[in-house]
Amino acid sequence: MKMRGLMAGCVSRVELSVSCRSLLDKDLGSRSDPLCVLLQDTGGGQWAELDRTERIKNCQDPEFCKKVVVDYYFEKVQKLKFGVYDIDNKSLDLSDDDYLGGIECTLGQVVSSSVFTRPLELKQGKPAGKGTITISAEEIKDTRVVCLEIEAQNLDKKDFLGKSDPFLEFYKQSNAGTWQLVYRSEVIKNNLNPCWRKFSVPLQTFCGGDFNKPIKVQCADHDSDGSHDLIGAFETNLTQLQNAGGSSPVEFECIHPEKKQKKKSYKNSGIIRIKSCKVGVDFTGSNGDPRSPDSLHYISPDGINEYLIAIWSVGSVVQDYDTDKLFPAFGFGAQVPPNWQVSHEFALNFNPSNPYCQGIQGIVDAYRQILPQIRLYGPTNFSPIINHVARFAAHSAQQGTASQYFILLIITDGEITDLDQTRQAIVNASKLPMSIIIVGVGEADFKAMEFLDGDNGVLRSPAGEPAARDIVQFVPFRQFKNAPREALSQMVLAEVPKQLVSYYKWQGWAPVKPPEIKKL
Repeated sequence: MKMRGLMAGCVSRVELSVSCRSLLDKDLGSRSDPLCVLLQDTGGGQWAELDRTERIKNCQDPEFCKKVVVDYYFEKVQKLKFGVYDIDNKSLDLSDDDYLGGIECTLGQVVSSSVFTRPLELKQGKPAGKGTITISAEEIKDTRVVCLEIEAQNLDKKDFLGKSDPFLEFYKQSNAGTWQLVYRSEVIKNNLNPCWRKFSVPLQTFCGGDFNKPIKVQCADHDSDGSHDLIGAFETNLTQLQNAGGSSPVEFECIHPEKKQKKKSYKNSGIIRIKSCKVGVDFTGSNGDPRSPDSLHYISPDGINEYLIAIWSVGSVVQDYDTDKLFPAFGFGAQVPPNWQVSHEFALNFNPSNPYCQGIQGIVDAYRQILPQIRLYGPTNFSPIINHVARFAAHSAQQGTASQYFILLIITDGEITDLDQTRQAIVNASKLPMSIIIVGVGEADFKAMEFLDGDNGVLRSPAGEPAARDIVQFVPFRQFKNAPREALSQMVLAEVPKQLVSYYKWQGWAPVKPPEIKKL
C-alpha cells in the first residue's frame, strides 16, 4: 500500500508580471490607455481588489512595469480575476471605464506555469477580439532592494522640432531566455543630457537575486502616440553596476543596432552613466509564519491536524490486510533539502532507497518530523505518484496471480495543476491491480476530485480513451469532521473490495490459497 501526504501549506508572497497583446481599441483617433486590475474571490460570488498596475497611454500591446503582489497560500484554491480597462479619466472607480477583457483562473495555475497566457474574454465564451494576457509569477524570497542613480550624455536627437524626450527601461533575462520588464523611468522632456530621478527596485524583481543575471537597459524617445523610438541599448549585470559610486561612475555606450550595422563610422547614440548603485535590505516584506494556524498542515497543541486524522482513520483499517506492515510514504509539492528543488515524489523519511515506514504510526512520525525540515510549495501534480505506484502494480501483474493489490491513498487540499496528465495516469492504472483513494481536506472546491472519481460517468483520458474500470474513490474530509472516526474509513474503503474483485475477475485469476499450516 502506498501512502502519500500532500505537502502544500503555509504562505509566501508572489509577484506577478502582466503583459497583454492585441487589445481592443476603444479610443477614437488614438489607441486605448490600458490598466490591469487583479481581483480575488472572497466567497459567495464576491470579488475584492488586491492590486492594480499602472496605466499605459496609447498602447495595444502593454507590458506593465508595476508588479502585482499577492499572498500565495499553497493549501487553498485562490480564484483570481484579471481585468483590463481603458482608462480615460482620473477617478479610481473602474465602472466608468471601457472593459477591454479579462480572465478567471487560480493562482496555482499561474504559479505552476513558467508563462501563463490566455485569450481575454469580454464575458464567458465571448472573446475580446484577438486580445491575450500573459502572466508570470515569481516568489519573493529576497528582501533586499537595488537603488540606482543614472544620467546620460549626448543622446541622439530623435524629434523633428525638438531634441529627444528620453526614458529608460530595464529588463532582466528570464529562465526561458526572454526579456522581462523590471523598471521604467520617468520621461525627461527635450533633453539630450538627462539626469533621472533616483529609484529603487526590489532585488528579486530586478535580477531574481542573481548578481550575474543579464540585464538589458534601453533608452528610448517618448512619443505621446505610443510609438516610442529606440535611442540605444546595452547589456550588463548587477555585479558590473555595483562598481559605480562616489567619484567613479560606470559608463556604458548606448548602441542602436540598426545604426551600427548601416554606418561603419558609427560610434554610439550617447553615454549612459551609472552614478551610484547600492544594494540594501528592505524589512517591509513578510513571508508569513509557516506555523500559522491558518495552514492545513498546522499541528494543533493536541498534536493533530486533518492530514494526520485521515492517515490514522484509513491506515488503521487497511494495515490489517498488509502482511509486513511496511508502508512506503511520499510527499509532493515541496522544496526539499539540500538543494531546495521542488519535488513531486520525495520519501517522507528522506530515504529514497528505502521509503518504508513501520506501520501507520511510522507514517505519522515521519510526517511530523519532516514538516519543519521542508518548504511547503506548489504546484500540485498527482500524476508522478500515480505512475510510481502503477510501475509496482504492472510488475506484480506480470506474475499472473492474484497475490498483490496496491492501494494509493492521496490526501489533498483539492487543487490540482496537472489534471490532463492525471486523467491519463488513472486510465493507464485502471488496467492494473490498484485502487486510488483521495481524501480531500480543507474547505476547497473539490470539483476536479469529483471529476476524477468518475461516479457521474466513465473517466476518459484527454484523447478520449475510457478507464477500463472505476478505480478512484473520492471523499471530502469535512463531511466526517464530527462523525465517529470509523465513518470516514468505512466510506473511503467501501468500494475497494469490489474494485479488487472486479480486477481479478477481469483477468480471470482465481484467489490465491493461503499456505496450509501443518499441524504438529
